[in-house]
Amino acid sequence: MSHGTLTGFVTGIGILGPGLNGWPDSRPVLCGSVPWTDAPTQLPPPQQLPAAERRRVGPSVKLTLAAGLEAVAQAGLEAAALPAVFSSSGGDGQNCHEICEVLASTERQISPTRFHNSVHNAASGYWGIATGATAASNALCAHDGSFGAGFLESLTQALVGDTSVLLLAYDSPYPQPIHQFRPISHALCVALVLSPALGPAARARITAHLSDEPPEALTGPLERLRTGVPAARALPLLALLAAGVPGRTVLEYLPHASLALEVMPCR
Repeated sequence: MSHGTLTGFVTGIGILGPGLNGWPDSRPVLCGSVPWTDAPTQLPPPQQLPAAERRRVGPSVKLTLAAGLEAVAQAGLEAAALPAVFSSSGGDGQNCHEICEVLASTERQISPTRFHNSVHNAASGYWGIATGATAASNALCAHDGSFGAGFLESLTQALVGDTSVLLLAYDSPYPQPIHQFRPISHALCVALVLSPALGPAARARITAHLSDEPPEALTGPLERLRTGVPAARALPLLALLAAGVPGRTVLEYLPHASLALEVMPCR
């Protein structure tokens, strides 16, 4: 780590989104050798949760569990001991809609379960229940720059704490009428395990710094996904990781500061 830059290693990758069902199936799509299919995200049942919790959870929990466990398995680590950063522009859109509907009715009685699932760190709590994780977890939000903010937070924690950190960046759509004002096109989660040092599971070395350059756009249909889901702002980085070639990309972060990433494969 030098002044103004952060350097770490990607040791695990997970993804779940529309036409992106896990890292192995998504790699050829991100490389451009297989066309992207704009299909609804297939949310698997969260079998790691007890039955009572399993019935109550929404898309955000299902997304983070599926993608997060994939990334942790790739890294060869134990989820129970891994610090985590949960980054989302708005949390669970469906649950927010349901609460707003109740508040706009004459009843105005919100169920404890709805309220419990409305907090921004709900996915983090369910992750702890499902995996037995006891390490610290953070939940943050930075609107369309939420992936960039989560990436910086995770990499900083990894370097300062000298430990691997799991990043989970996720979003799910709001139903109408909120969708009209905050359109999110699909449910999607990107999970990365970021480590401070080179190890046997390292896939790429990444150096990050702030930049005043505009964020990189993708060519083809995936650009629609990148701009349609805040968590999908990670796609240019994932495309480089999928191709396994050295490269550089610029991702969305703050209105007047982007996140420049230099990627060097380790294998």
